Amino acid sequence: QVQLVESGGGLVQAWDSLKLSCAVSGRTFSRLAMGWFRLAPGKEREYVAMTTRSGGSTSYADSVKGRFTISRDNAKNTVYLHMNSLKPEDTAVYYCAASSRYGEVRAGAEYEYWGQGTQVTVSS
Repeated sequence: QVQLVESGGGLVQAWDSLKLSCAVSGRTFSRLAMGWFRLAPGKEREYVAMTTRSGGSTSYADSVKGRFTISRDNAKNTVYLHMNSLKPEDTAVYYCAASSRYGEVRAGAEYEYWGQGTQVTVSS
């Protein structure tokens, strides 16, 4: 069974940085595309970023492009989300997700496995 465990969330101020981590077990990590999504109160789940199986390609939502960076360490079975210049509107529960699909995967429905989420709160 695939397990995803996020960590690194917290309360920060606007313009601060934060790094989220997601450790994956139960499946060959290098055969999984990895993504980050977020869910804010009163809003629908939003795609944030993803990286392909090899890490050779990444994709970002326009709302985070230039501020967030997704990376993965296949030796550590871990994917990261480096968040810089955080804004209050980035406040949400951030979820890590894994997909067995090839290529860029942006739709939440294409991800088979999900973590429990980690709260990120950005104060103004």
